[in-house]
Amino acid sequence: MSDVQVRPFRRGDRDQLTRLVNAHAEAVVPGMSVSVNTVLGSLERQPGEFIVDPWVSERVTLVAEQRSRVAAAAHLLRYYSDDRAGPAYRDAGEIRWLLYWPAAPAGNPYWPDVTGAAEALIAACADVFGRWGVTRRYADGELPVPGVYGVPEQWPHIAALYRRAGFAHTGHTEVVYLAPVEDLPSPGRNPDPPLDGLTVSRSVGINGCRLSAVLGEQVIGYIETEILDTGERLSRHGGWADVGNLHVASGYRRRGVGSWLLGQAAAWLRLAGVSRLLNYAWLEGTDPGGLNYDGHRAFLAAVGFRELTRTARGWTRQ
Repeated sequence: MSDVQVRPFRRGDRDQLTRLVNAHAEAVVPGMSVSVNTVLGSLERQPGEFIVDPWVSERVTLVAEQRSRVAAAAHLLRYYSDDRAGPAYRDAGEIRWLLYWPAAPAGNPYWPDVTGAAEALIAACADVFGRWGVTRRYADGELPVPGVYGVPEQWPHIAALYRRAGFAHTGHTEVVYLAPVEDLPSPGRNPDPPLDGLTVSRSVGINGCRLSAVLGEQVIGYIETEILDTGERLSRHGGWADVGNLHVASGYRRRGVGSWLLGQAAAWLRLAGVSRLLNYAWLEGTDPGGLNYDGHRAFLAAVGFRELTRTARGWTRQ
């Protein structure tokens, strides 16, 4: 352990930190990577997250350096202890993400095992929580990367480290899906709507562009897709989007309206040059709004989405 130094992040660490972030991202979402500027920006305030981000009172980023290499890194958040933060986050500290290189080639003396560095880093995170005096301690793995949050099943080394440090998975599990847009339903293949008189209208949604299914004067369903930022955010490519909302009124379900809406969204995304679409569903139970995802998961598989990962959300240390 004498060759491990845990210290605050320095700007000179930015390239190594970005490689560490992208290595973990690519294990979850194929070909996914972000730029150095995106990683650096994520260590500061997130103006796009207007609900939870204003609850944060302090941010700290630590790295574990071993033989002049960033072997592990963690980003920590402290939340306000008063009514400036929501009840579930009040007076809490969170490991927003913690990453480390898990594998060392057998017998290679120049590539050391970094498990000790990761253990030293998470111990330093506990020290920060102690200095903050927080009464709740959370952990997660949300990177500044689409589709990567919680602790994905492709990160067993992170899950094991959290458990050794006393964290337990107390939340739910989500499934992340991906579909090539070209494989989704297309209005050109089946131009007739599933219901006579059904039309589509386009408007601004809360999660991107909203396409609504309109029957007469009634909106019977809608889908929202958000085209993810390119250039500064995604370093190697653009052409990604995700589904923010998909809803069909209960009286019109299982009548082809959802597939038709998805086809309308796919046509719109093709015009924008989007090639891949992400989607999400809970694996078990119901979400805070009372929605059960059993039927939704079956729908996603039927229309062309494939499962990328199952990710464990909600890690807590008492």
